[in-house]
Amino acid sequence: MAKLNAVGQERKFWGVIPTLPGANLLTLAKQMEDTGFEGATALQIYGPPFSQLAVAAAGTTKLKVGTGVVVAGTRSPFETAMMSMDIDRISQGRFVLGIGTGVQSVNTGLYGLPEYKVVAQMRDTVAAVRHIVAGSHKGLQPYEGEYYKADFKEMMVMAPPVRERIPIWIAALREKVTQTALEIADGLMVHALWSAGYTASQAENINTSLAKYGRKRTDIEVNPWPWIAVNNDQQQAINDSRPTVAAYASIVAYNDFFAARGFGKEAKLCQQAADKHSDVMSIVHHVPDEMVKAFVSCGSVEQVLEQLEPYWTVADTMTVMTPYRELTMEKMMFYGQGLFQLVAAAKR
Repeated sequence: MAKLNAVGQERKFWGVIPTLPGANLLTLAKQMEDTGFEGATALQIYGPPFSQLAVAAAGTTKLKVGTGVVVAGTRSPFETAMMSMDIDRISQGRFVLGIGTGVQSVNTGLYGLPEYKVVAQMRDTVAAVRHIVAGSHKGLQPYEGEYYKADFKEMMVMAPPVRERIPIWIAALREKVTQTALEIADGLMVHALWSAGYTASQAENINTSLAKYGRKRTDIEVNPWPWIAVNNDQQQAINDSRPTVAAYASIVAYNDFFAARGFGKEAKLCQQAADKHSDVMSIVHHVPDEMVKAFVSCGSVEQVLEQLEPYWTVADTMTVMTPYRELTMEKMMFYGQGLFQLVAAAKR
């Protein structure tokens, strides 16, 4: 009997696609569809991830495509809405707009944005995108938000979109954004630092919050993003995952997530070497095996599926991804194939 997700339905998996030459990207997307992935998502590091999704959508017929994520503040909500409708048209209704606040220091230091309230700006973006998508073919009424204001006087009436409401998922790490997602979004994308145990512990909080906002559990799709390293040599999988955990532990802003799981001391040691953040291998000795296993599911396909089980008490779907720091291209490809092995096994 097939195991079910948190709302009693089929378990489904998403995967992450990189930017590749067009032919390679088409092959990868088709392979994901044939293997049984529910969808393919692409990241904003650092350019917007719409172009690779257009290629993936054009080369498939069932695979959903989604941003994972676009940063709300780095472009006008008008442009985000227009690109969302374009990808939804190319995919014929298979697009999901995954959106996040980004990190303030990155938003200002890389994109040159002024200081702003990232959560308030994201709420404004979600509302504006929905307003534009729903009304662009009818003649848009003015929009007046905290950050985005537009009268649309110069806008031509457009052809009807494939869907007047494109699903919007919000990526969350901390409580404030999590609550925002539960209040206004169609999906909650859960950060990898939400370990399996922590994610499972949030089931009651999610249900209580949804009820507070007058919503049902089925009104939102919960989509965790766990790291997995499929390798029959479990110790090698742990060793290969250690640099990724060390890199995140070295970031002061994430200290409380490590401390809450009993690894505050180890994280502090990593942070004390913050000046060597680009040299992750200089701090990996501060990260014991148990700390790696708390955040990365390591081992054979069967072992990893077992380690992922607690997520399904909360999750509707899951976006699996591999550790990535300090891995050779050969190892990245090896662990990438492990994702396909896991999804194929889970679909049996």
